[in-house]
Amino acid sequence: MGFTKLVFLVLIFHLLNPTVVLPSSLSSSNGLVEIPKRFLDFAKRKELVDWMVGIRRKIHENPELGYEEFETSKLIRSELDTLGIPYNYPVSVTGVVGFVGTGKPPFVAIRADMDALPIQEEVNWEHKSKNPGKMHACGHDAHVSMVLGAAKILKEHVEELKGTVVLVFQPAEEGGGGAKKMLDAGVLDGVEAIFGLHVSHKTLIGTVSSKPGPLLAGSGIFNAVISGRGGHAALPQHSIDPILAASNVIVSLQHLVSREADPLDSQVVTVAKFQGGSAFNVIPDSVTIGGTFRAFSKASLVQLKQRIEEVIQGQAAVQRCNATVDFHDKPVPNFPPTVNDKDLHEHFQSVAGVMLGNGKVRDMKPLMGSEDFAFYQEAIPGYFFFLGMQDESSPKLSSVHTPNFIVNEDVLPYGAALHASLAATHLLKAELKLGSTEGNLHDEL
Repeated sequence: MGFTKLVFLVLIFHLLNPTVVLPSSLSSSNGLVEIPKRFLDFAKRKELVDWMVGIRRKIHENPELGYEEFETSKLIRSELDTLGIPYNYPVSVTGVVGFVGTGKPPFVAIRADMDALPIQEEVNWEHKSKNPGKMHACGHDAHVSMVLGAAKILKEHVEELKGTVVLVFQPAEEGGGGAKKMLDAGVLDGVEAIFGLHVSHKTLIGTVSSKPGPLLAGSGIFNAVISGRGGHAALPQHSIDPILAASNVIVSLQHLVSREADPLDSQVVTVAKFQGGSAFNVIPDSVTIGGTFRAFSKASLVQLKQRIEEVIQGQAAVQRCNATVDFHDKPVPNFPPTVNDKDLHEHFQSVAGVMLGNGKVRDMKPLMGSEDFAFYQEAIPGYFFFLGMQDESSPKLSSVHTPNFIVNEDVLPYGAALHASLAATHLLKAELKLGSTEGNLHDEL
């Protein structure tokens, strides 16, 4: 038989009987089942838990507000250096972006916010905030510790990763739009998906909650100055009363939701600030009001913004006043709604179900709170979920954004393991999908 015919027969044999090469454990379909459990066991090791707790407490003692997280960023970079994980810094003032894996595609990201709140801590414990008027009252210190914990888990299993996990340490989530700045800096260029979480004081430890589609509302803020003409309260006919005008404005703003919005499209307009006058017998020259508006679609947010301005200026004019409205949407625009990708929801349910048990993976109703994680989701598929930390045998935890907020540190290994598992298995699925595509091509041949 000639050499050409022999090669031809060998080629036909391989095309009709394609050989399947089984990669390492992480690259097999079994990895989708065993990774979450293995990573959680790893995360619960005492030395890793103690390390995460130590980091969280250092950050908690030194809370820093948005775009001021210099010491927090320094601590993160120090730990990444120790782990041998490369990173970019500075990104958007104080942000840090690390990389674990092959350094090549596919890329998947996990995110932690770093900033604290302007709140005076009232919890008396050994690691109480040392910065007066500043506190980690929203759990961002825990979020950073969890992503660092995930980085450690992934680094320990780096030879199994079939792509690159991007570690996004973001500044200024609390109103500063840090996510938008990070996005504009290109941190998600080439990234296929991003995951984020938030600790929950309401739900039990070891449980997670989320949903596909709209999860959190988009939001904006407004501030209006209504100007009239001041005078003696006993002689209102000689004045133009801005307090009366502001009162009519507030009532009319409530009609935007009750009379103009679709009852099935949840919206909120709240006036939470009213400043005017300083004496009981003097009509002031002006009044300042301010508040927030929220909705689950960008179209509804745009409509609310337009109508808020029209109502404030129109009602002020009815009372012979002038009004100026500022929406404070520059340079940071209004937060868009947080909308979870449906495919990533299925991935999350699968990973969390294997790790925690299907009974501890719960659907939740959408909330009117907002998250700047939504900026990432406008650019690429993203998924955001809540991680419970309430212990059944302990007193109820205080709400976020309060001076008595406490983090149950037992939550740290769960967050670290979930971050690491969601990222690693997402890379695995990408490889399996690629392998399946190649297999179909062989079949066609």
